[in-house]
Amino acid sequence: MSSTMSVFLTQDAAAEQWGENALVSYGENGAQIHVTNDDVLNLIQRAGRTLDGQGIKQVALSGDEWDLETIWSFIQGHRNAKPGNSVSWPELDDEDEAELQARLTATNWVRDIINQSAEVVNPSHLANRAGEFIKSLAPDHVSYKVLKGNDLLDEGWVGIHTVGRGSERSPAMLILDYNPSGDAEAPVAACLVGKGITFDSGGYSMKPSEGMAAMKADMGGSAMATGGLALAIARGVQKRMKLILCCAENMVSGRAFKLGDIITYKNGKTVEILNTDAEGRLVLADGLIYASAQKPDLIIDCATLTGAAKNALGNDYHALFSFDHSMAQKALIAASEEHEGLWPLPLGEHHRRMMPSSFADLANISSGDFTPGASTAAAFLSYFVEDYKKGWLHFDCSGTYRKSASDKWGVGATGMGVRTLANILAQD
Repeated sequence: MSSTMSVFLTQDAAAEQWGENALVSYGENGAQIHVTNDDVLNLIQRAGRTLDGQGIKQVALSGDEWDLETIWSFIQGHRNAKPGNSVSWPELDDEDEAELQARLTATNWVRDIINQSAEVVNPSHLANRAGEFIKSLAPDHVSYKVLKGNDLLDEGWVGIHTVGRGSERSPAMLILDYNPSGDAEAPVAACLVGKGITFDSGGYSMKPSEGMAAMKADMGGSAMATGGLALAIARGVQKRMKLILCCAENMVSGRAFKLGDIITYKNGKTVEILNTDAEGRLVLADGLIYASAQKPDLIIDCATLTGAAKNALGNDYHALFSFDHSMAQKALIAASEEHEGLWPLPLGEHHRRMMPSSFADLANISSGDFTPGASTAAAFLSYFVEDYKKGWLHFDCSGTYRKSASDKWGVGATGMGVRTLANILAQD
């Protein structure tokens, strides 16, 4: 048998020798994936994971049964955080091949930058690399700038600066403009805002080692937002859109922000710091203020914001929050069309009253017993969206990264959510 294994799809059950309801069997021609119920895409993704787990790294998908979505499902399951895996597939028509290549380009970038160590991906690196990636896709239509260090203070972006000032690596803010019309006065249709905490120690509210081990992935929201815009551009979206990444390391030093500090934001809101590990919302506030000033029809922020959302949904769904129920429904339909996990969690006016402060307009964490941490984090962000009841979606990105493998996903970054964002951005 060659080093590359042929893999076929079949609706027939496996031979008895492979066990009852076996998903994968092997023969002289290669492997067979037995798709014996209607859960086709999940079965195929699980099969991809099975083959990778058995050390089968080079795969040729063979036969006439493969199409765009089944190929994609297999690739998702077969992916590994380490290099060396490869998959080839039967010839697709030009449109489907272009879509597959666009998904691979966008999600491979997202997975790669999340999986890299925080020693490599510092705030400036993340901001510049995202800018160059998007510009490479549409060089004539993309411009960007990166603000760093004290330049952030000069522009009034105090949240990013406050969180990042404790690190030797300067905080940074990417402001990118995708403007296919070339008209400087063209309206902005959408703004994407990403949390880019390239490492989160928790600051003085320090995380235990176990909780810190995966914090290189706390910039997953920025990666997902960048990948979503990239795929939308590859799919031919011609609307003007802006990408704002809010990047910092949350570290401990003599310069780090402290409990009891008060931040005064550009929109006049004051925030008392009661927990330095609730830092993602502090940097996103700057990005949302900037996005609101662009007067877009749609603002989407993406953030690995709370453990509460992950506790509620696990790694298989991103959490969705919005006061705009019509827009939220469109987002849920988009996720369904793209075969990605997205689930709504509650967000109401009463959540906005759960962060009282004796010294500022609000605190950066909620108070009281049994407060819903994911909902109050979303409510905090609403104070920095000019019209928070219309055209604003908040994604708490529970599924961007996995600390352990499942029957569908390998360890590390997933790329999940990129297709959903691209779908939403393409909507009228």
